[in-house]
Formats: sequence, C-alpha cells, structure tokens
Amino acid sequence: MAKKHDQTTFGIAPDAGLAAEAFVRLCEVIAKLRSPEGCPWDRQQTLATIKPYTLEETYELLEAIDSDDNSAICEELGDVLLQVVLDAQIAKDEQRFDILSVIDGITKKMVQRHPHVFGDAVATNAEDVSQHWDKAKREEKSERNSVLDGIPVDLPGLAKAARITKKAARVGYDFPHRAMLFDKLNEEVEELTDELFDDGQVPDMAASVDGPRTNDEPVEDAARLARIEGELGDVLFVIANIARRWNVNPEEALRKSNAKFERRFRYIEDRLRENGEDIRDVTIQKMEELYQEGKRLERRQ
Repeated sequence: MAKKHDQTTFGIAPDAGLAAEAFVRLCEVIAKLRSPEGCPWDRQQTLATIKPYTLEETYELLEAIDSDDNSAICEELGDVLLQVVLDAQIAKDEQRFDILSVIDGITKKMVQRHPHVFGDAVATNAEDVSQHWDKAKREEKSERNSVLDGIPVDLPGLAKAARITKKAARVGYDFPHRAMLFDKLNEEVEELTDELFDDGQVPDMAASVDGPRTNDEPVEDAARLARIEGELGDVLFVIANIARRWNVNPEEALRKSNAKFERRFRYIEDRLRENGEDIRDVTIQKMEELYQEGKRLERRQ
C-alpha cells in the first residue's frame, strides 16, 4: 500500500542558518582533506580518477531507495553529496571553478527551465512542463547541431537507447502508436533468429530444466558473429523503445530484475547450506525447486 504524506509540509526549505552552517562545515572538511596537511589519497585524486566512485555511489543510492530504508537512503545521499563537493574542490584546486559556481549554475538552470513557476508561463500538466523545459534547454544549448546532441557518451546502453528515441520522438520521428513497436520487435527477433540458426527456425522446445544439457558451440565466423551482435543490439534497442513508450526506465527495470534473480539464487544457496549441501553438487532440478519456493515466498510476503 502506498504511503500517504501530508502535502502541507512539501516545498519547505531547511533553516537557512543551519543549512549554511552544515554545508560550509562539509566544504571545510573536504578542503582540509585536500590540503597539504590532509589525506594523501584525497590529495592525489583528479576529476578523472574520482569518476568510478561517483558512479558507484549513485548505484548504492538506488539500492538504498529500493530497500525503502530511510537510514540507508540518508547515508547514501550523503555519499553522493560528498562526491559533488569533492569534485568541486578538486576543480577549485585546479583553478577551474568552485562549488559556488556549481550551486549558482544549477539554481539559475532550475529557475530558467521552470518559467511556469518562476515566470509568467502556464503549465497545467506534465506535457506542458516538458515543453517549457525543452524550449529553455534549446535556448541554452543553441550551439548544438543535432537533436541528439547532449546525450552522455558513457550512459548505459539501455538508458542511452531510451534517451535517443525520446529525443527523436520530440521532433516527430516515432511510431504513431506504441503497439506498433511489437511488430517491429517481432521483425528484429526474426532477423536475429536467421543469424542464430542455420535454417532460421528456433527449435520447438519448452523452457524447462529437464532433459540433457547441450554444449553451446561458439560462433567461429567473425563476420557472422558481428551480424548476430548487430541483430541482438537491434532487439535490445526496440525493447528500450517499448519501455520508453510505456514510461518505464529500461535500465532501472533491468537492474531490478538482476537484483530479483540474485536474491532468489541466494535463497537456493542458503537453503542448501542449511541442509549441509553444496550448490555445485545438486541437480538443476533441485535448484529450480528451491528457486520456485523462494519465488512463492516472496510473493506471499
């Protein structure tokens, strides 16, 4: 059941004095760590070397949000904030910019992109808001040559596919009806099937743990392997597009499915361990039985 919140408490900024004191204290701690008397590890970091930690902390925040644990969410938000302040301090030390430039920039951006809140524009629904946002963004990024400019190069593949198709859709390049995407998906699956199987036909067999296991022979032909990769990529691209049309984040959906499988697989290991068994020694039928048991238990909970 969804939690109910008292919306009369929404939109209230923290006490200015307390917020300023807390933020300045954090900035002072990070500056000290970067000083000659500070931490050797922090002093040697650059914007490039700190990137993996920024990404890691973001994913840990997502995991904490999934757990709905306020303590964990608060802690992980702090870690993300640490990355922002540390990045800004590194930039200041390298005489690029400082945290005040960061804060001023994002504040101005939020005001400019919400003219229906801070100006005279009108927005009665989310689509109106999106149009105001896009208009303001185009004015800010007038030097861009393509509608697709501005998508991060290192964005995960599924998320990037959704962003690409969203940008294309904003100028009208999209299927008129989202259900049409399933015909496109079937087309791409058929093309993938043509490359995977010599006769272009998937063997008629149900998904089951029963029966002898076959060896998966590698594809030796480099050209054929490249075609398979291309067709598989096309399938994933359409999947990401379907997710976008139904307002689902494909990267988030896959992340949650990964976590679900990992959780259920660990259930298998835990139950076997309790019985003094090793997962490497039991049959796949036994593993599947425990997997389904864990699945049923999750649904009851």
